[in-house]
Amino acid sequence: MTRDIKRVVVTGGAGFIGSHLCRELLERGADVVCVDNLVTGSLDNVGELFARPEFTFVHHNVSDFVHVPGPVDAVLHFASPASPVDYLELPIQTLKVGSLGTHNCLGLAKDKGARFFLASTSEVYGDPLVHPQPETYWGHVNPVGPRGVYDEAKRFAEAMTMAYHRYHGVDVRIARIFNVFGPRMRPSDGRVVSNFLVQALRGEPLTVYGDGSQTRSFCYVDDEVAGLLALLYSDLTGPVNVGNPNEFTVLQLAELVLEVTGSKSEVVRRPLPQDDPTRRQPDITLARAQLGWEPKVDLREGLARTADWFRRVIAVG
Repeated sequence: MTRDIKRVVVTGGAGFIGSHLCRELLERGADVVCVDNLVTGSLDNVGELFARPEFTFVHHNVSDFVHVPGPVDAVLHFASPASPVDYLELPIQTLKVGSLGTHNCLGLAKDKGARFFLASTSEVYGDPLVHPQPETYWGHVNPVGPRGVYDEAKRFAEAMTMAYHRYHGVDVRIARIFNVFGPRMRPSDGRVVSNFLVQALRGEPLTVYGDGSQTRSFCYVDDEVAGLLALLYSDLTGPVNVGNPNEFTVLQLAELVLEVTGSKSEVVRRPLPQDDPTRRQPDITLARAQLGWEPKVDLREGLARTADWFRRVIAVG
């Protein structure tokens, strides 16, 4: 069901991916209401957008009732701690934003007759027994482990989204986001790309957990936003994997980071965290076929762009 999307609510809009989405939606001519409680987001990410009359910022926790006056054509629910450092430090808040927050945002979409877009995650696949992971794979998740607060919050959010779709007829989209990186990541967010880049630029040892043979698939944020918006404007409900299918070991990533930064840092090893996935690679057959989307920026180029951004941030900080 194609629709004209003129006014969009983006929860978590002051976060890493959310802030890039706000900018791109504004560039596409939409009015944007950015809702964020700034627990892991930052006003620095959207600071220059305040000068634009079509941009509105609302400081609010979506785990509480969400009300936005006026018409709304789409609700993009990106609010949540998303890095292991954050959701292990904020386990209950993470569960609440995935459950209560999703419920509240679906209620807003239902009330406004708006399209609802859920930012889900590759973490719904857990430590996968199927490789690469297609959308039809149900996952291998430890519900009572420390990572379960994020994994299960997103799995519940998907179930709630589909319940609103089936029972209330809400028009929904579900994206499963794989490892995304790029400018406006927090230097201290604990994700492997930001960890390595900051450590390399500071001349500190790069911290590899385990033996470094675990794999991830890294998608540059510009590509990710293009894929997410392709899904938003499509007729595909999902879930849809939106990620880069090129798989790298953590050690390969460390070597690339040292190359693009010119750093002489050493690599040190630390114990692997509990339930850390050993492999992660999206099957993007569906996104290619139905959305005409696939990533364009290779890992080396994306790392170089991100390193330039971190150089400026670290210099300022």
